[in-house]
Amino acid sequence: MMFVVGTAAVLLALVLAVAAALRGPTVFDRLLAGNTIGTLAILLLAVFGFWAGRPEWLDIALTYGFLNLIGTLAVLKFFRHGDLAYDVEEDGAIDSEASS
Repeated sequence: MMFVVGTAAVLLALVLAVAAALRGPTVFDRLLAGNTIGTLAILLLAVFGFWAGRPEWLDIALTYGFLNLIGTLAVLKFFRHGDLAYDVEEDGAIDSEASS
């Protein structure tokens, strides 16, 4: 019974996070909502895995969590620099900051 209530609560939060992602006025609001959706998906995998008697789903949830973190950092780098291949050392930004 406890896992059913937990699953229902996570699903409700997931619906609210999707609504926030669709409604978000800025890109960063949508990115935050997307990250929240990823976190709730991890929780849903963990709760449902224990509810179904398959706790090994927690490994899948942890892997998805790492992918969620890497994806969020990649999107933030893209919006900051406009290119995922941007290298600070090639731009010389470190040398100009150190000399000033």
